[in-house]
Amino acid sequence: MRQQLQISSLEDKIASDNLVRFIEAFVEHISLETHGFTVQTIKSEGRPSFDTKLFLKIYLYGYLNGLRSSRKLEKECIHNIELQWLLEAICPNYHSISDFRKQNPAVIPRTARTGAKRKS
Repeated sequence: MRQQLQISSLEDKIASDNLVRFIEAFVEHISLETHGFTVQTIKSEGRPSFDTKLFLKIYLYGYLNGLRSSRKLEKECIHNIELQWLLEAICPNYHSISDFRKQNPAVIPRTARTGAKRKS
């Protein structure tokens, strides 16, 4: 049986020039409404929705890393240290990720291209 204990911060595992730091800064800097995103509103019933910026971060990461499938993105949210840092350990399910793409079909690729140009 393995008994491994390690105390560390995700912050220490993400290099200062890592792409996820750019994604974080880019998404936090832009206005989603100005870019045409459908922004989630707070529900009066049921589970609260995730922040729209969270989904944009997921899709930008996927776009820049060749991940298109909502199921693969969900799996990466769980296992990938970079996404854990970027999303602050929040892991939406594939259906929620897919719904975001359906609500913003034209805006996501356009925003991803804008972010890629700024990174260059």
